[in-house]
Amino acid sequence: MGRLLSVNVGLPRDITWRGQTVHTAIWKMPVQGPRMVRRLNVDGDGQGDLAGHGGERRAVFVYQMESYRYWQNQFGRSDFTYGQFGENFTVEGLPDAEVCIGDRYRIGGALFEVTQPRVTCYRVGIRLDEPEMAALLVKHGRPGFYFRVLDEGEVEAGDEITRVVSGPEHMSVFEVNALLYMPGHPRNQLERALRIPALSAGWRSSFESLLAQEREGGTTGNAGLTATSAEAPAWSGFRPLRVSRKVRETSNVTSLVLEPTDGQPLATALPGQFVVLRLGSGPAPALMRSYSLSGEPGASYYRVSVKRETHGAASVYINDELQIGDIVPASAARGNFTLRPGDTPVVLLSAGIGVTPVLAMLHALAAEASAREIWWLYGTRNGREHPFAEETRGLLGSLAHRHSLICYSSPDPQDRPDIDFNTAGHLNTRVLQELDLPRNADFYICGPSSFMNDLSAGLAALGIMPDRIHTEMFGAGPSITPGIAASPRRPPHLPAGSVGSGPLVSFARSGLNVRWDLTFHSLLELAEACDVPVRWSCRSGVCHTCETGLVAGKTSYRPDPIDPPADGNVLICCAQPADEIVIDL
Repeated sequence: MGRLLSVNVGLPRDITWRGQTVHTAIWKMPVQGPRMVRRLNVDGDGQGDLAGHGGERRAVFVYQMESYRYWQNQFGRSDFTYGQFGENFTVEGLPDAEVCIGDRYRIGGALFEVTQPRVTCYRVGIRLDEPEMAALLVKHGRPGFYFRVLDEGEVEAGDEITRVVSGPEHMSVFEVNALLYMPGHPRNQLERALRIPALSAGWRSSFESLLAQEREGGTTGNAGLTATSAEAPAWSGFRPLRVSRKVRETSNVTSLVLEPTDGQPLATALPGQFVVLRLGSGPAPALMRSYSLSGEPGASYYRVSVKRETHGAASVYINDELQIGDIVPASAARGNFTLRPGDTPVVLLSAGIGVTPVLAMLHALAAEASAREIWWLYGTRNGREHPFAEETRGLLGSLAHRHSLICYSSPDPQDRPDIDFNTAGHLNTRVLQELDLPRNADFYICGPSSFMNDLSAGLAALGIMPDRIHTEMFGAGPSITPGIAASPRRPPHLPAGSVGSGPLVSFARSGLNVRWDLTFHSLLELAEACDVPVRWSCRSGVCHTCETGLVAGKTSYRPDPIDPPADGNVLICCAQPADEIVIDL
């Protein structure tokens, strides 16, 4: 038997935090008298970030008085009030170690079902003035949990809490929380969790990913938290490769064929992966750039193809200065934009120089004489700017079940319709709607961000499931900064103030080299000071949203992450450079 001690509500508001505006409803205040609980929340309550909180399966957040007492003792504090942890219900007698997913409870006139532990984020740290609170809730096994409202009704402080149904697998909130976030994810426990009908969709998806990772083996990291879990890169840092060929594909695209200098084979890259090249010579910091591999799979050489940009220092260097025989340090192939195995149809969509990773996929399909249905959809301006035209025609010609559509947005007079190209205009959603694309295909999209956004939205409108749509971004990816008010995006730059004196930190996708300064607590804070696009949520080594490729160098952690990232990756929210590093941002 438990008891409802307090009903707490609060509406979203804007607060200032670290010079930014955060939209949050973490501040909850007790209310007196009966309060109606509905499918989505308690009357008078709201959520500021509906991606992470709220919804039918997360309608009511519950926290226990036992945990209040625990944290008061841990922190030596006596200033806690009901609602301090952002909970709607402060309760006595429902500890996380005993409440199970799928349990049903009667409180007042309402019936509730336990659906998941709370997913903690940085805002609980703001509320408690404890920056590491998101990690501490997980490390100490006291996350709290969410209710789904099965029967709406009124509740009031003082109401008794009666369990009317026990969860089918008797897995406690504590167990389920640890299964996702803590090291070790036993297969039998994952299978038990997935047999609980009440478990919310997000947690179910995470456990399915962990179960697939356990079955497949060979990968590291936590697949339940991030898509970056993968096989470790073949080598750490940079390996010297020699430019054996330099091929002019078009007037503005040049391919480099890179071979090992020691005669030892390269690790075979997965089709769609990229490498980071260290370019330049002399005392100036090297230019770090990421380029997708564009050649056929194999271990004898890597091919990258680079479009010359008017103000692109690296592309100008490659076109004008780099010579056959020169040495270029290269990272191992990495990245998760890779061709999925299987027999489902494949649709390869690209524009401009975005053709390179999907061209590698086409090479792989041709090399295995794939019997899959394959669609090649490509858009560029005209024949003068159409790289690999003959190469792709040859590859497609070797495939039994291929379809091809080439769009020229501004064809030249000499460009031949139905020979050089099929359609005048852009490759866009309208074009996709006119094609009989297989709905069960995997769609791989690469090109300018507007192109990828348009096609991704168009495919979703056609009913293509999100897990079938795969995109690759050249340059820095989109930010994930939950609750932070939008502001004009600035290009990456050196941080304000004096130049640091610590190890050199190179942001490979952003083309920025910055000296570390001890005024920053983490690589995440340094990236934010430079306006390098970043992704984060907990800021304390729990959620893995910030997991990023560590191309070269070593880092240390403060605090240590709860579950380590994949080999070759780093959690930038709690990492500092131990020496010169290159990260994939």
